[in-house]
Amino acid sequence: MRLLDVRRSCKMLGIDLLEGEYDYENWLNAVRGLEKEPEKGARCEVCFDKRFSVSAKKALELGEKKITTTLLVSPLKSQEQLKRVGDEFHEKNGVEFIAVDYRSGGGTQDQSRVTKEKQLYRQDYCGCIFGLTMQREQQDKLMDEMFSPISKHALPASIEERIQMYSKRNELEDEGVEYKIVKQKFLNYRQFNFKVTEGKNTIIPAYALSYSTLPRKTAQGKVEFSIKNLHYFNREEIKFITLREFNMLTKTQYKTMNELIFNPPSFDEELQIRNILNDSNYDVTPIIVVQSVSDKKLTIYLDAKTYEDTKERLIII
Repeated sequence: MRLLDVRRSCKMLGIDLLEGEYDYENWLNAVRGLEKEPEKGARCEVCFDKRFSVSAKKALELGEKKITTTLLVSPLKSQEQLKRVGDEFHEKNGVEFIAVDYRSGGGTQDQSRVTKEKQLYRQDYCGCIFGLTMQREQQDKLMDEMFSPISKHALPASIEERIQMYSKRNELEDEGVEYKIVKQKFLNYRQFNFKVTEGKNTIIPAYALSYSTLPRKTAQGKVEFSIKNLHYFNREEIKFITLREFNMLTKTQYKTMNELIFNPPSFDEELQIRNILNDSNYDVTPIIVVQSVSDKKLTIYLDAKTYEDTKERLIII
């Protein structure tokens, strides 16, 4: 894993690391070789020790001599392990670690009850990239928390979408508006890689609409015919539209493909375009936008996945 990936992962997962003694490079080096350790294993102890160091430094700056951690409430963490590392740290550094067992006596059940009653977000994974990777592999789920498009748009069930929803929820509470947060099962989509090549190596700027999929990731062929500005490829039911046609459908004014690629319409708006072009709510045909349609041989590489998922919805009562 590249350092850039770890740095980005920490930010997306809300790991509040501080620069300096506990920066990203130090954290990565500290856990090197422990990536496959199970939850509550040796990697956790290294991470705890690093976190205690930063917390203790800040505590001393503030004139405090005691620290604690919200990890004590997490069922994913070992309280015994936290207390042992905290006590060892206390002996070495003189900053006391306060270990309160919030989970005993029905504490874990109370967490679930309060979370449900107050409609709070409750993270279901550890903030560590390695722990999250193993957890999602065991669940046979895509680790979509780590996907963020270059356009910075909020994808369904993404961290960005969740932040937007809870920000709206805060506004509703300030206004005294009643609401409910409900869960919804749906078919999600993530696009990993996409490229259109003309001839042997001429890459054509192109944009694949959401829910475009290819069973074997690659298709080669030519545009065979056109009907009403929709251009039909002779492989895998692929369809092309020009940027001009796209602008007409969306009432936008994109001048170049790069403008569309880096600032596309919202996910829902793309679904509306797909429905107009294919007259179906269940279509996963690749629909590709290009500046102009080529009559030469094209190679289309599209690595994308549709999968069952669950997301939260905000409903005003």
